Amino acid sequence: MKYTIIGLAISVLGFTACNSNVDNKSADKQDMSQHEMKDMNMHDSSSENPAIKASESININSIITYYLQMKNAFTKDNDKEAATAGNEMVKAFAAFNKTSLSADQAKIYNDIEDDAKEHAEHIGMNAGNIKHQREHFEMLSKDMADLIKTFGNGGQTLYKDFCPMYNGGKGGYWISETKEIRNPYLGKAMPTCGTVKQEMK
Repeated sequence: MKYTIIGLAISVLGFTACNSNVDNKSADKQDMSQHEMKDMNMHDSSSENPAIKASESININSIITYYLQMKNAFTKDNDKEAATAGNEMVKAFAAFNKTSLSADQAKIYNDIEDDAKEHAEHIGMNAGNIKHQREHFEMLSKDMADLIKTFGNGGQTLYKDFCPMYNGGKGGYWISETKEIRNPYLGKAMPTCGTVKQEMK
C-alpha cells in the first residue's frame, strides 16, 4: 500500500511537471509568435518606405498645383498671378525628392526639369508681358505632359486640351484639372475655344 501511494505521488508530480512544461512551451511559442509578428510588421512597413513615397507624391503634386494655378491665371488674363505661380513652380522643382528615382527615371526627370524650370522662370520674370509668358507656357505644357506621363498625375484626373486657333492657327496644348474648357492662350477673348484630347488618369 505504501509503495502504491509513493508511486501515485510520483505520477502526480510527473504529470504536473509535464503540464507546467507544456504551458511554458506554449507561453514561449505565444511570445515567439508575437515577436515574429512584430518583426514582420516592421519589415513590411520599412519595405514600403512610406516617407519616400509621401515625399515624392507631395513634390509631384506641388509641381502640378503651381502649373494649374498658372493655367488658371492665364484663363483670366492675369499675368501677375501667372508670374507668382511660375516662381513657386521653380521652387517646387528644386524641392522634388530625386533619391527614390531609378537611374532611368532620374535622367528623364532631369531633362524635363531643365526645360520646365527655364520656362517657369521666364513666366515668373515677365509679369506685364502676357504674350511672352504664354509662349513659354505652351512649351512648359509639353514638359508637364511628359512629367505626368512618367511620374503620374498626383492622384487626380487631368485632361490634355487643345486650342486650334492659338499661335496663328498652329494650335497649342495645355493640361487642365477640369473637363470644362477654359482657354489659357486666348483668355477672356475666347474662353471656351478648344477640345479635350486626352483624359490623363
